Amino acid sequence: MTTTRHTVSDVMTHTAVAIGQEASYKEIVALMHEWKVSALPVLAGEGRVVGVVSEADLLPKEEFRGTEPVLPDELAEAAKAGALLAGDLMSSPAVTVHPAAPVAEAARIMARKHVKRLPVVNELGLLEGVVSRSDLLKVFLRSDAELAEEVRTAVVAELAPGAGVEVAVREGVVTLRGGRGDSALLGLLARAVRAVEGVVDVGVSAGPVPPGAPV
Repeated sequence: MTTTRHTVSDVMTHTAVAIGQEASYKEIVALMHEWKVSALPVLAGEGRVVGVVSEADLLPKEEFRGTEPVLPDELAEAAKAGALLAGDLMSSPAVTVHPAAPVAEAARIMARKHVKRLPVVNELGLLEGVVSRSDLLKVFLRSDAELAEEVRTAVVAELAPGAGVEVAVREGVVTLRGGRGDSALLGLLARAVRAVEGVVDVGVSAGPVPPGAPV
């Protein structure tokens, strides 16, 4: 079974704003505001990503204004309150992703590391772009007709040829009907359909496709 697999390169922003290690605190804040981003890759040399400065790295300057850290886990944050340059503010090493990585892998990294954006780097660690949470959601912009075609050709035709299974899609929700009443077959197909990128949900029905059903 061969289904569409979007990679990070398909959805990422290829023109990414970045900063050097000598960028000042105010410069960083200004760039974030101008480009409407929550984090900036920090580059060294010919464009190698050495860290990331996020809003979380900048907030200690306000958080500890006029106060001292109380808890042990506040010490690292408090140290950044006095930092002036990107090299001292950044989180390093940077959490990155390769452009050829599947979209699902980028989503897992973001969830596991609790970040909203990932620098996209090549084999040499050089910046090629940035992928954000909103970029990963682009797969859900696929049309119902496109999804229906892929489900029919890449799932139903390969796993259950001649089984009489019909496919209907509406607002990204796929409904599989028919299959000569074989609920086990429909369940198998439903699991495979969930792997198709852009599918919001899957339902099954052993009955025939009603006239005028969306396809």
